[in-house]
Amino acid sequence: MHFSDSLARGVAPTGPGTLHARTVTGGIKVPPRTGLTVRFGRGERPDVDLGVGVDDLRVSRRHGQLTFRRRQWWLTNTGQQLLRLPRGRMVHGSSEPVPLAPGYTPLFVRGSGFREHLVELYVTGHDDQGPVSRRRADTVAPDRWPLDDDERLLLVVLGQRYLLYEEDPRPLSYGRAAEQLRYLRPEESWSERKVEYRIEAVRRRLHGTGFPHPLMHDTSAGRPSDNGLLHNLLKGLVESTTLVPPDLDLMEEDGL
Repeated sequence: MHFSDSLARGVAPTGPGTLHARTVTGGIKVPPRTGLTVRFGRGERPDVDLGVGVDDLRVSRRHGQLTFRRRQWWLTNTGQQLLRLPRGRMVHGSSEPVPLAPGYTPLFVRGSGFREHLVELYVTGHDDQGPVSRRRADTVAPDRWPLDDDERLLLVVLGQRYLLYEEDPRPLSYGRAAEQLRYLRPEESWSERKVEYRIEAVRRRLHGTGFPHPLMHDTSAGRPSDNGLLHNLLKGLVESTTLVPPDLDLMEEDGL
C-alpha cells in the first residue's frame, strides 16, 4: 500500500489484531505481540516509531503510544496536548488507556492554533476481508428518527440555531420556545411546562434506540438541568438529517 492511500479504505489481509498506523510522514504495520509498544510524536527514531506534527512545536516529541496487552491495543497520551478520538472523545495524559476497536480509527493530535494532526489507525479483525470496492453499491441512508408534526415544529423552534449550522449552537430556552409556539399556533396552549414535557417524551422514546448521544439522566446523581440532554437531542437529530435547514420553513409558513 502506498503512503498516499488512506487506511479508511481498508488494509490488505493480515492476521487478526495487526496494527496499521499512518501519518503524512509514513506508515507502519505491527503484529499483536504482548508488551509491544508503538510510539508516535514529533521526535525521531528511536524515540518514536511514527512521526506526526514534525514541524509543530505544540506536538510533543513523544506524544502518544499504543501498547498490545490483554488481546487489545491500548492508546495512551504521553504528550502535553490533548488527543481527540471519534465522537469528540478527548484523551489527556492523566486519562486511563483507551482500547482500540477492530477496524478504522482516526486519531487527532492537537497542535498550534487550529491545527490538528491526523494519525490513522486500523486494527485487523477476525473477519476482515481487506479493501473492497463499493462504487456501484447502493448508498446507505443515515439513521433518521421518527417525529410527528408537532414534535418537528417544537424541535425546529428549539433548535433553529443548529439548523443554521452555527459554530457553537445552543437551544432556545423552554420559555422562549413557548412564546414562539404561541405566536405560531395561537389556538394551542403552549407553556414552558408543556414544552419540557413534550421534549422529555421525545427523549424517552428515542433513548435505547441507538441514538448517538445520551438522552437520559443518571438518576443516581440527582436531576441536573435538561440543557445538556436537549443539546444532545438536537445535535443528534441534525447530524442524522432528521432535521434539515428547509424545516425552518415551518416557522415562516405560519408567519414568524
